Amino acid sequence: MILRVDVSEARRSDALADTVDYAAVASAVRSIVETSSFALLERLGQEILDVLMRDRRIVEAEVAIAKPGLLAGATPVVRVRAKNG
Repeated sequence: MILRVDVSEARRSDALADTVDYAAVASAVRSIVETSSFALLERLGQEILDVLMRDRRIVEAEVAIAKPGLLAGATPVVRVRAKNG
């Protein structure tokens, strides 16, 4: 996962409340993966993006999802992106 974040306020304040809480992001993604079921990697990626993009400080996000072991000798990877604003 790649996040482009507006950190201008956090640079001034040095306060966690003014930036993205990366532990909370990881927890939210883990929760989606553990409690949801989708037929397509693309749909899972979109669900993760939907949650990430609720934070307006996240300017852009890219999520890559791999499904190892699905195809002999190849690992399918889906990348989905979203932008705020």
